[in-house]
Amino acid sequence: MTKKQEVKPAKLKIRKGDLVAVIAGDSKGSQGKVLEVIIDKNRAIVEGANMVSKHTKPNATSPNGGIVKKEAAIHISNLALVDPKSGKPTRVGRIKNKAGKLVRVAKKSGEEIK
Repeated sequence: MTKKQEVKPAKLKIRKGDLVAVIAGDSKGSQGKVLEVIIDKNRAIVEGANMVSKHTKPNATSPNGGIVKKEAAIHISNLALVDPKSGKPTRVGRIKNKAGKLVRVAKKSGEEIK
């Protein structure tokens, strides 16, 4: 028998707090802030995008229950980071800054992403 190899998750270019644009899917064209990144599934939850209706039973926190609208996860490939300079979707590159630290930069403008 062979040992199961551990798969290392890919380095994602989108992080929590980034402003992203949805470039594919039902929410195409919408922009929002990344609320959470699910690294092992290559997905992210974006504020106001990919809204789904979730049916909830009555409980202590919501005594009436009912239908709640909430954000569902979107695949990272369907998201593009918004360029801080132009406000348009851009790809992300990584370069070393003057201090020798690796930073993310927008490919369109060359602007550093904070």
